[in-house]
Amino acid sequence: MLHTIAAFDRLGEENAFAVLARATTLAHQGRDIINLGIGQPDFKTPQHIVEAAIKALRDGHHGYTPANGLLATREAVVRRTLTITGVEVSPESVMILPGGKPTMFAAILMFGERGAEILYPDPGFPIYRSMIEFTGAAPIPVPIREENGFAFSAEETLALITPKTRLLILNSPANPTGGVTARDEIAKLVKGLEKHPEVAILSDEIYNVMTYDGETHCSLLNFPELRDRLIVLNGWSKTWAMTGWRMGWSIWPNGEKGAYLYDKVRKLAVNCWSCVNAPSQYAGIAAIDGPQDDVEKMMLAFDNRRKIVVEGLNALPGISCITPKGAFYAFPNVSKTGWKAKKLASALLEDAGVALIGGPDFGVLGEGYVRLSYANSEENILRALERIEGFLTK
Repeated sequence: MLHTIAAFDRLGEENAFAVLARATTLAHQGRDIINLGIGQPDFKTPQHIVEAAIKALRDGHHGYTPANGLLATREAVVRRTLTITGVEVSPESVMILPGGKPTMFAAILMFGERGAEILYPDPGFPIYRSMIEFTGAAPIPVPIREENGFAFSAEETLALITPKTRLLILNSPANPTGGVTARDEIAKLVKGLEKHPEVAILSDEIYNVMTYDGETHCSLLNFPELRDRLIVLNGWSKTWAMTGWRMGWSIWPNGEKGAYLYDKVRKLAVNCWSCVNAPSQYAGIAAIDGPQDDVEKMMLAFDNRRKIVVEGLNALPGISCITPKGAFYAFPNVSKTGWKAKKLASALLEDAGVALIGGPDFGVLGEGYVRLSYANSEENILRALERIEGFLTK
């Protein structure tokens, strides 16, 4: 018997991939499965981005790149950040990483250890809690409540900070709820954080362009008083339908303290993933600097689907759904169906051929909810809603 360290026994899962695997198995068995579980755009990567990667390969960009990313890629992120947030950052604070998760991994690993506490949104992306538990730190859930529009509460968040708190994780627009936290609420949080200068902040802004109904994303970069302890996670996966390219970026604190953290994550890259491949980075530059027409079309499609989903869910027996303001998820309340959330999601997949994710897979406060991704065609969404209705009324 081989004995691994206890930390690996504490690692959790991202159950969306388990549901995807089961849905794929059922489809291979001849079942007609509608997958509303996986969190990735159903659109192809825009062609000019693909062509940039092909050109990079043909031009001979086949070798290692710097551990922190090509300077040209980091400079593209600087331009993008200025365009989206109005904030100018240095390319020396930008890290290019193989997706969004490595930033979570690095930040949580830096601050998590036994005796420390890390605050994270619940319901929230499951890797937050998984990685916190891996480090031995205590995971402290920040409640994300339906009655608050699935935005976080500054007051409730600040009340959870103790002398043991090392890191606070925020996510808006949010997975799995689609909640967007307003600037005023974020400003209250920032004001309260002045009393806790020892707490670092990881702001997951991967869905930053995905807002609806006049909502706008407020980046934590817009609060200069946090810059010496703020880590911002972003990337290409959602905005440009590039999930499989494994391309993310993060912006690390500036100043003397920031250089200290940045060098730590650079060394972690050297020890772990070495670098991000060159063709993907050239594709990333093309995504940022090229035409954004495909992004706009994708967002229009998501908005139309969102309206169909909300209307359809609210017409189902025992289900209610507030209107999500961001990302491409709905988080309907299914508590009145009489089903536990995960059992309902499993039964819908096995019996009705509709893949959803049970709310408890996103945290202890996820019971009574399921996550539905509307990154699928309107036709499939309507078919899925019909199947769910048939299942609930049979």
